Amino acid sequence: MPRTIWSGAISFGLVSVPINVVGATEDHSIRFHQYHLEDMGRVRYRKVCELEDREVDQSEIGKGYELSKTQVIPITDEDLSNLPLPTAKAIEIDAFVPLESIDPLKIAEGYYLQPSSPVAAKPYKLLVQALGRSSKVAVAKYAWSGRERLGLLRVRDDVLVLHAMRWPDEIRDPAELLPPPVEVSEQEIEGALALMDTMTVDELVGPDFEDRYTEAMAQIIEAKREEKPLPEAPEPEQPAQVLDLMAALNESVQKVKASRGEGTGPAEVHELPKPKKTAAKKPATKKAEAKKATAKKATAKKATGRKPKSA
Repeated sequence: MPRTIWSGAISFGLVSVPINVVGATEDHSIRFHQYHLEDMGRVRYRKVCELEDREVDQSEIGKGYELSKTQVIPITDEDLSNLPLPTAKAIEIDAFVPLESIDPLKIAEGYYLQPSSPVAAKPYKLLVQALGRSSKVAVAKYAWSGRERLGLLRVRDDVLVLHAMRWPDEIRDPAELLPPPVEVSEQEIEGALALMDTMTVDELVGPDFEDRYTEAMAQIIEAKREEKPLPEAPEPEQPAQVLDLMAALNESVQKVKASRGEGTGPAEVHELPKPKKTAAKKPATKKAEAKKATAKKATAKKATGRKPKSA
């Protein structure tokens, strides 16, 4: 059972839903410690008071805000618990919006919300079913760790999920990162779409979506523990210099198909509409040419057969 991170309530109009907040994700990363290389003794960081030059216990440590190098305002846990905010003890829903209206860049870590008591089950279920039927998400505010935060509430497998969100002023403007103006042809776009179609999957499962770094690190640790040779690292594939973008796209499609055991025929690229050609003049037929020649001869005979007028 995951430990409770925070307890409070969801405020939905006049409806209050008592909940516990637990972590929704797990970190499976392999963690390293620091050691003194000479004797492999553990290296640790100690908390030392700068004024007394001595190590202090955690019970002696508190929070403070530095006004200047000589003046600090102490902030106690009681001060934080008595913040003059309606969100200090509740997750207050402010609005409901379509999920696609939320920029994914604003979405941060996620948490599961569970009803904190049997009495909370009914209002909890009410909010779950209402959100599910509306196909919307809730935008809420809550106060954790000394600051008010923005959050997103949604439903996953009949459980409420809270995502921390960044405030709009915390998102950097990407304008300065725009590439220089270039022209991309419609054929190149179609080639990229063909590659995207080849790489499209129904869900993120399979060996392509496993943590290969952690697995490789575990193999190295096991080999060193058993004093065996380390596994050989594969030669990194050097990226080729892209000279022909269309050729690179087509080759990428073939590689993806080959890796999946599919046929490696040419990529299906939609043909561009061909420009309309103006109607060309039809070449003269032999009969028409003969008629023209006969007409010219007749005209010549008439001209030569005329008698000159007397002066």
